[in-house]
Amino acid sequence: MGDLRIGLVGLGMMGRHHARVIRETDGVVLVGVADAMGDPHRVAGDLAVSDSIEDLLALGIDAAVVAVPTAFHEDLALRLADAGVHALVEKPISGDVASSERIVEAFESRGLVGAVGHIERYNPALQNLRERIEAGELGEVYQIATRRQGPFPARIADVGVVKDLATHDIDLTSWLAQSPFATVSAHTTLRSGREFEDMVSFTARLKNNVITNHLVNWLSPMKERVTVVTGERGAFVADTIGGDLTFFENGTVKNTEWESVMAFRGVSEGTMLRYALTKREPLRLEHEAFRDAILGRGGNIVTMREGLANVRVAEAVLTSANQSRTVNVAE
Repeated sequence: MGDLRIGLVGLGMMGRHHARVIRETDGVVLVGVADAMGDPHRVAGDLAVSDSIEDLLALGIDAAVVAVPTAFHEDLALRLADAGVHALVEKPISGDVASSERIVEAFESRGLVGAVGHIERYNPALQNLRERIEAGELGEVYQIATRRQGPFPARIADVGVVKDLATHDIDLTSWLAQSPFATVSAHTTLRSGREFEDMVSFTARLKNNVITNHLVNWLSPMKERVTVVTGERGAFVADTIGGDLTFFENGTVKNTEWESVMAFRGVSEGTMLRYALTKREPLRLEHEAFRDAILGRGGNIVTMREGLANVRVAEAVLTSANQSRTVNVAE
């Protein structure tokens, strides 16, 4: 079988990285690009820049990457599904639950591979953390807390911070804990004069009773991407900017021998260990997983149904903030 023929829709900030990584990934070839706004980063190379997806379909593509503003995801995804083309759609899968459901149904009913670009799952720190949790190194997981803060991105104009950024934390939290969200309680604010919220703080309970806490904003002068998972044996801290993972041991679990003291379920400071990790680019791992899923090799993609679940939680967060109440995600 020859290389998979890939088309790319969207040549903005994320599109330029997709173009580079597609060209660097074995087993695939970038055969066409499209963007109605042109090629501001000059990534097309010797490819003609089309302004319509029909031109890409005419090239006989096997799969496509959709890296356009969220408002256009549904239309483009449905056109690709109708043409029998596999797709990797940047997160969020779409702007609301209803349109996300239509995309999921279109791909699943046709037996097509549909992936969503929740790239944090491919971060080396989080992948190693997930493996260690599954191996029981943390014991019972109590809490997951995330902080995702940074300066305002002028390129995002059609959704707020909840659907653009918090969906990362929603996805990685559920993935790490291997449990969906049950309830959420949120507060948002608008400080930059735009239509959508630019700051959110929310807590949640997962169905397995792990509690979570999330701080996300576009109003911080420093960039922070941190995930803390606390359990009976200590706490893991993942810095996903640098791909670093550190373990803070609960010394009480390891060192206490006096039976009467052991009955006290407290903690003490133990050893701190920073792991040396192999750090491959997350976007490349994402593309390799997408390729392997198309070829039937199992590829560990973020499915469109999982992307739909993330949008459902994001909408519950917004409902909670707007109505000042705890929301059951199943609503």
